[in-house]
Amino acid sequence: MIDAARRARRSFGPAIGISLVSLVLAACGGGGGGGGGSGFFPIVPNNPPADGGGPPDNPPPPPVVPAVACADLAGKSLPASLISLPTGGATVVSATAVAAGAAGNPNGDYCKVRGTIQPVDPTSQSINFAVNLPEKWNQKTIHFGGGGFDGVLIDGTEVIRFGPAGKPAPLALGYATYGDDSGHQSSSITDGRFAANDEQLANYGGLSLKKTRDVAQALVFARYAVKPKHAYFLGTSTGGRDALSYIQRWPLDYDGVIANEPALNYTGTRLSNVAVGRALYNNGGAGWMTVGQTMLVQNAVKAACDKLDGAVDNIVSNVESCRKLNEQVLAALPRCPGNISTGDTCLTEAQIQTVRAIEAPLNLSYPLANGVKRAGGYNLLEGTQVAGPYTTRDLGTTKVPKNPATSADANMYVTGDQWAKFFVTRNAGFDTLTLDPQNPGMYAARVTEVSNLTDATNPNLAPFFDHGGRIIMLHGLADEVISNNSTIDYYKQVVATLGQAAVDKGMRFHTVPGMGHGTGVFIPNWDSLAALEGWVEGGLAPATGVAVDAVPATYGRTRPLCLFPSWPRYGGSGSLDAAVNYSCVTEVGDPLACPNLPAVVTSYKGGDGFGEELRVQIDPATMAYTVIFDTTVGVTARAAQSGSLVAHGNCSYRNAESGAIFSFGAGGVLSGGVKAPIGTGFTPLLAFQKTFDGTATPGDFSAIDGTFNAAGVLQNEPVATGYGAAMKLRADGSFQYCSRDSAPAPTGFMDYVANCANTEKGYISYSAARGAFDVFTTLATSKAVTTGGTLSGSLVVGLVNGVVVPLHLMPKSFTPTAGTDVAKGLRVLASLNLASGAADGNYAMLSVNGENHDATVASSAFNLGGAAAALAYNAPVAGVAQADAGRPGNLIFNSGVLVFLSTATTGTNAALELGVRH
Repeated sequence: MIDAARRARRSFGPAIGISLVSLVLAACGGGGGGGGGSGFFPIVPNNPPADGGGPPDNPPPPPVVPAVACADLAGKSLPASLISLPTGGATVVSATAVAAGAAGNPNGDYCKVRGTIQPVDPTSQSINFAVNLPEKWNQKTIHFGGGGFDGVLIDGTEVIRFGPAGKPAPLALGYATYGDDSGHQSSSITDGRFAANDEQLANYGGLSLKKTRDVAQALVFARYAVKPKHAYFLGTSTGGRDALSYIQRWPLDYDGVIANEPALNYTGTRLSNVAVGRALYNNGGAGWMTVGQTMLVQNAVKAACDKLDGAVDNIVSNVESCRKLNEQVLAALPRCPGNISTGDTCLTEAQIQTVRAIEAPLNLSYPLANGVKRAGGYNLLEGTQVAGPYTTRDLGTTKVPKNPATSADANMYVTGDQWAKFFVTRNAGFDTLTLDPQNPGMYAARVTEVSNLTDATNPNLAPFFDHGGRIIMLHGLADEVISNNSTIDYYKQVVATLGQAAVDKGMRFHTVPGMGHGTGVFIPNWDSLAALEGWVEGGLAPATGVAVDAVPATYGRTRPLCLFPSWPRYGGSGSLDAAVNYSCVTEVGDPLACPNLPAVVTSYKGGDGFGEELRVQIDPATMAYTVIFDTTVGVTARAAQSGSLVAHGNCSYRNAESGAIFSFGAGGVLSGGVKAPIGTGFTPLLAFQKTFDGTATPGDFSAIDGTFNAAGVLQNEPVATGYGAAMKLRADGSFQYCSRDSAPAPTGFMDYVANCANTEKGYISYSAARGAFDVFTTLATSKAVTTGGTLSGSLVVGLVNGVVVPLHLMPKSFTPTAGTDVAKGLRVLASLNLASGAADGNYAMLSVNGENHDATVASSAFNLGGAAAALAYNAPVAGVAQADAGRPGNLIFNSGVLVFLSTATTGTNAALELGVRH
C-alpha cells in the first residue's frame, strides 16, 4: 500500500484531473459508498488491533510515519463519487507543515490541512474542514463536533473538553484530528440565518459530519497508506448532539463517542426557549426578572437544598429530593406588595410563573422526531444558575426584547428567536412571541420536519453497540442552556428500547451536580478519552471516576463521577473536598419525610453489640443526639457521646459515631451505632421508644413470656462470633436457653426442649431505676428458680407496635455460675412465626465489624450489601430463614427488626448484622 502511494505521488502531479488521493484509494480497493459502511476504502471500525494494540496498559505500538509529504496534499481534490453523500466534491486548499517549535504550537510536528467541500446547491455555502496529520501517528482518529449554531471552523487542535488539567491535546498525543464548520460561516454561534437554505440546514442537522468524515479519512489514508485502528468522535453541546446523531445514522464508522451535555432534543430545546421567552416578555414583560430577583430564587433553593446531600458545599447534589421542595421554596419567596414589582427583594405572581416556565417540562400534543413529545425543563429550583457569578447566561437586562433578540435579552430566548425565524418560518421579521410551542398552528408540520433534520433522539443504538461501539455521555444537573432532563429522558428511552443490560454493556451516562453548560459551581475535569479508549481497546468498562473541580474558587476539590441516577452523598466525616468521603447513591422516595422521627425530644432505651445498656436521646428540632450508658453488672459506664444527625434518606441519618447510620423504624424502634469501646469503628445498637414496665406486676411476667429464637454475637476478642439458640421465658421470670452445639454458634438454632443438653438458665428482675430487667444466671444443672444466682447482664424488652422485642445484654465475659460461661455481647429474641413475605422490605443494617449495609427481603429473595441469596423459611427451625451460598447465614425477624447471622467461614463476613426496616 505504501508503494502504491509512492507510485501515485511520483506519477501524477497537480495538473492531472484525477487526484492523488482518489488513485491511492482506487489502488487499495476504495470507491464504494453507502450510509453506514466502509465509505470509499475498506475500513472496519471494530477490526481487532494489530500487534501492540491491546489494552492501554500495554506498550503502544511504534507510531506510523507519513508515506506522503505534507506539501504534496495541497491542491488535491476528492471527487463527489468518493463521498458518501451528495456534494460537489472536496478540495485541499492548503497543506502546511507545522513544526513542534513553531510559535503558539503545543501539538508537536504535524501537517495542517484545510479545505472545502463544495455544495450541490450553488446558493449554499461550502463546508470548511480542518484535518491535522501528526508526523508520528498513533493510528487513531478523532472527529470533533461543533457548538451552538456552528459557523465557526472546528480546527481539531483543541484539548479534551472537561479533560484533566495539563493533559495535551489529542493532536499532540499522536491522533489525527478533524472538524468542520457544518457548512456555513458566521462570526457568531448564535446566528441562525444559515438555516434559510435547505442544504445548509441539512448540513447543520448532521450531513456535514458524514461528508467531513469521508474526506478526512481519505486524507488520513492518503498520507499514511495505513487505515486507522480506531476512530472516535468527541463533542459537547451541539457537538454532543453531533456525536449521537452520527452513530444513530452511520453506526459503523466510529468505535466510541463522548457526548457531553448533548443538545440531542434539539427542536424541543428551541421550543422550550420560545416558551420561556413568552413567559418573560408577554404582557408587557410582566414576567421578566432582574438578576437580583433571579438570585433571590437561586439563594432560596440553595438554603433549602444544599444540605440534602449531607454536605453544605454550595452544590445541590440531591436534585430529586430537592425537586420535592419546589412548592415550599416558591411559597416562601417574598411577594411584592400589590403584585407590583418593586425591586430585587420580592417577586410578583407573573414572575413566579416565569420560574415555573423555566423549571417545568414542555409537554407537546404533537410528535417531534422519533415520537418525542416532551422537552425537559431546567433545574432552576434544584440548583441551576441563570444569574450571578457562576454563569454568563442570564435573563437579560430589559423587559422588552428586540426583534431580532440581542445579547441584551434572555440567553434562552435569543437562540429560540433565531430558530423560529430561520429554521421554521424563514421570516427574518417574524415575531417569535406569537409562536405557541404547544400549538404552533400553521407551522406544526414544519416544526416536525425540522425536528427530523436536526434531532438526535433515535433510541435504537443496537447497530452501534452490536459492532462494539461504546458511548460515554455526561450532563450537568445544573445546565442552563441544554436541559439535562431531556438527556435523562433520552437515556431512559434507550433503556426502554434495548434493555438495561444492553445499555450497561455499551453506554455510561454520568450526571454531575452543580455543573452548568461549561459553567456552574462545579466543573468536572476527568480523563474521558482514556476511559473510552480503555473500554473500546482493552475491554475495561469504566469504573466510577473521580472528577476534579475546575471552578477557580474551589479548584481541586473532588467528587465521585456518579452514573445516573445516582448522586454523590457525603459520608458524614472527613474533608468536604475529597471524593473518598462521598458515595454514589440512588435516592428512593422523599428523604425529608420521615414519619418515624419523634415529634419531641425522645429517649430510646436499648443496648449495643458489646452488651452495654444505653439510652439514646433524640432532639428532632436540632437533630442532636446523645448516647448515655447505664451501669450494669459492676461495669463502669462510659462517658456519654453526642453529635448531630445528618439526613441520609429513608429515615436514616449519619452522625459522629465512626460512620454508623441511625435509622428510625416504624413503631418507635431505632437502629444505629456507637463508637466501640475498643478499636476505631462502631458497634451496632438497637433501642426502643417504649419498653415493658414491670413495676406494677413484679412477679408476673406473663405479658412478655414465650418461646423465642435468639440471634446474637459473642465478643470473643479479638474475633466476634455469632450466636443462635432457642429461648424459653416463663411467666415467673425464669428462662432457659438451648443450643444445639456445645459452643453456641449460628448453627445452634434448635427446637426448645426442657431437657436440652447445652443449656443456660436464669431469671429476670425488674429495675425501675433503669427501666430494664436485671438478668441473673443460675446453675444449668438445677431446676428453674427465681432466686439466688449471679447478676450477669440485663434485658431490655422493647415494645414495637405492642409486640415485645426482647434484647438480652451481657456487658462482660466471665463465669457467673459454675459450668456456665457468659461472653459479652447481645442477643435479640424473635417469635417462632416467620412466614414468607412478613419480613419483606428494605433495611439499613449495621454489622459488628463496623459496616453499614443495605438489605432487601422480597419473599424468598435476599440481598445484603450487594450479595444476593435465596431464602428458605422455617429452616433449620420454625421462625428462622436460611440464606443460601450467595450470602450464607440465618435471619430472624421481629416487628421491623432484622438480625442476620453469617455462617460463612470465620472472617469472611461479619458475624452479626442488625437493622430496622425503612
